[in-house]
Amino acid sequence: MKRLVTIQDISCFGKCSLTVALPVISAMGVETAVIPTAVLSTHTGSGFSGYTFHDLTSDIPKISAHWKKLGLKFDTIYTGYIGSCEQIEVVKRFIRDFRTDETLVVVDPVMGDAGRMYAGFDAKFVESMHSLCSVADCILPNATEAALLLNKPYDEIAGCESPEELREILRKLTGLGCKNAVFTGACSDPALNGAAAYSALNEDFFIATCENIDGSYHSTGDIFSSVVSGGMTLGMELKTAVELAVNFTHDCIKATQPLREEMFYSVRFEPCLGELAKACEGFIDN
Repeated sequence: MKRLVTIQDISCFGKCSLTVALPVISAMGVETAVIPTAVLSTHTGSGFSGYTFHDLTSDIPKISAHWKKLGLKFDTIYTGYIGSCEQIEVVKRFIRDFRTDETLVVVDPVMGDAGRMYAGFDAKFVESMHSLCSVADCILPNATEAALLLNKPYDEIAGCESPEELREILRKLTGLGCKNAVFTGACSDPALNGAAAYSALNEDFFIATCENIDGSYHSTGDIFSSVVSGGMTLGMELKTAVELAVNFTHDCIKATQPLREEMFYSVRFEPCLGELAKACEGFIDN
């Protein structure tokens, strides 16, 4: 059985980060271990205020030391929201300690959305995220994060529509040191949504699309990144994993629409897990 460890925060209510990654990747047939970087009462997006926050940076080296004594090994290390430059350094040490020649490292460089950086982050944090992306096998930025990583205006990145422009953005992202880059929310047709991907290993470029559904939905980025990470852990080609992630994320949004007002804080992924599991059956234990 394949084993993945994901390192990101846990929001006790709101369905994002670890409370998305754990059930989604587990449903794909991958054993999923977790290292929480922080515990929050809810996520920090619109609709919630006054949330609690408990930093767990000092716990990560202790967990790592215990796991090393146990001789634990992981097929994939997948990082999500990391709250500080100090945490990034701690996570990089974890990667150095547990990485082998066969280990896949996936980094979702969570820093912002819709052209704005999340609260608490600054230029120094962007530099630290650069260093984490440089040791990844695959990174999964949205337009805001791609702009920050490339030191480009957000409108310049978000306004890219042609396949040639998207390919060039992705090529520059792999120039950070990663082997593969996936640009989420990328599509040249306004009727569609999806993701573009590029592999520096063979210069392969492709765009995966689905029907565009208007509106903003929390946790879709976490769902997408989790499916890509789980799929690649199972041995899927990057294109197969990205297409699966695009379609599953779309299905989750459609399942949420009848309850949109009630579920303002996240998407309803639970009814879609069965189909996700079926899609992965042929890859388990292969």
